[in-house]
Amino acid sequence: MPHPVVHFEVSAKNATAQREFYTSVFDWDVTVHEEANYMMLGTREGDTGIDGGLFQNDEGRSYVTVYVQVDDLAAYLDKAASHGATPIMQPTEVPGGGSIALMTDPEGNVVGLYKPGQ
Repeated sequence: MPHPVVHFEVSAKNATAQREFYTSVFDWDVTVHEEANYMMLGTREGDTGIDGGLFQNDEGRSYVTVYVQVDDLAAYLDKAASHGATPIMQPTEVPGGGSIALMTDPEGNVVGLYKPGQ
């Protein structure tokens, strides 16, 4: 797969309850980043899979977003728009490295794009 899914995010109405759900059911590790109001959901050493994030959505809705790795965020936002997507967040640097952008696909699903840091 030339552009793999490399991260996922769970947006929750109640992040504390969702954290309890995912750690109890799947035994995922959680690292809380209070300053960013974000929790990293991680696989354990030796496990396979991708890491993700969990955050409380103040808009009162829950959804899941996958992030696809690309080499040029703006170019892929433009390419996706030419195929019916709608950009909703322009390229933005994230703490810890890399950059992200967001769009909705033609059906309205939120899809993230991720470019690793240098």
